[in-house]
Amino acid sequence: MDDYGRSRATQPTLYVLDTNVLIHDPNALLNFQEHQVAIPMTVLEELDQLKAGKHSVAAECRQAIRLIDKLLGDATPEEVELGVPIQRGKSGPSGSLSILMSKRGEPNTLPEDLNDNKIINQVVELSKQRPGVPVVLVTKDINMRLKARACGVAAEDYHTDQLVDDVGQLSPGYHSVSGSFWDRVSKVETHQGHGRTWHRVQLTDNLPAVHINEFIIDEQGFVGWIKGIKADELLLLDLHQEPLLHQEAWGLRPRDIHQALALFALLDPDIHLVNLSGAAGSGKTILALAAAIEQTVVSKRYRRIIATRSVQGLDEDIGFLPGTEAEKMEPWLGAITDNLEALHMEDENTHGSIDYILQKVPLQFKSLNYIRGRSFQQSLILIDECQNLTPHQMKTIITRAGNGSKVVCLGNLAQIDTPYLSATSSGLTYLTERFKDFSHGVHITLQGVPRSVLAEYAEAHM
Repeated sequence: MDDYGRSRATQPTLYVLDTNVLIHDPNALLNFQEHQVAIPMTVLEELDQLKAGKHSVAAECRQAIRLIDKLLGDATPEEVELGVPIQRGKSGPSGSLSILMSKRGEPNTLPEDLNDNKIINQVVELSKQRPGVPVVLVTKDINMRLKARACGVAAEDYHTDQLVDDVGQLSPGYHSVSGSFWDRVSKVETHQGHGRTWHRVQLTDNLPAVHINEFIIDEQGFVGWIKGIKADELLLLDLHQEPLLHQEAWGLRPRDIHQALALFALLDPDIHLVNLSGAAGSGKTILALAAAIEQTVVSKRYRRIIATRSVQGLDEDIGFLPGTEAEKMEPWLGAITDNLEALHMEDENTHGSIDYILQKVPLQFKSLNYIRGRSFQQSLILIDECQNLTPHQMKTIITRAGNGSKVVCLGNLAQIDTPYLSATSSGLTYLTERFKDFSHGVHITLQGVPRSVLAEYAEAHM
């Protein structure tokens, strides 16, 4: 459901929002168009309990609370309970926001030992009070939706920032063509420019759903980078497979054409966002780290590497760990140091060389809260485990990139650890879909598990 205003255009609906919806998207209140939005008092209490601290959830809670305060303004308690019109710029008010007050002594359908039950009971009572108005509970919690339906309450997930219904609809960032790509071409104009070969081609059959900066790979060794799209015509940059496979960054060479395309994008100064997804062990982190070190130590394109990782519990636990922020972050960024070790396995003294590199490379481990509110110039921002971020969190981080900076997002949609997130609602999926037409961005889904025969078998059979 992309637009709640269009989903029930025939009859205004009263949507009751759960706490996790406001944490997922603090601006959710504004996405229900002409419908009424209600927030149970229990939700306000939960937001109040969670708003303190430096963890990312606290920041989302504070933002939601500020928006609620702004929308309610100077309304009287009676107006707040009935519904305050939501002002939407020049178009005037559309929809309303109300607070559901806790009613004592009302017959309850569920024991009120849990906040979820309190909210469901309020929705049940609200449905009785307004028999002619559809009342819907909106929550990211599947179990809460099941409990609500058992009590006769309509319940839905929050879908406004869910852009695809199936992650299978996401493009891998390239199109593999059987045989020769040129068999599908009816007309071609080729020209040279600045040492590069460009092809303007017209295709014989209908053009598949292609986007800017995607790649076309055929079985004959042709690799074309889509740089322009027009009806049945494509402008392609000929990349040549052999040079791609022989690229090198900090001693690392790609193992297959998909890793080669990823490394190519990571090293291209005109690409400001690289989004790498794929199974565990497909090479996401080691490719990104090798390219990052190459461009900070050797070419000095960037002044520093900012490495961060979305880990469930990190923001809450880091404050209680001893040491500096870098020392606190290091246990959570083991994937970075593991891959750094893999890059230097051939060295005589691996640990000595890693310590030397960590001293030499301007690599900073930062928590996600450090990144929020900052602006980074000439930095390569490396974000691991992006599948655990919400779309709102993803936007918050990417908008921190300043002039001359590059953002590299890494993730595996099959390994989501954050409650209330799924592959379709993940910030990684949102990013992939939102940036598919961005002329300075590249998305690549890496294939295979080069880590080991054991890891490959486990990925396929477990």
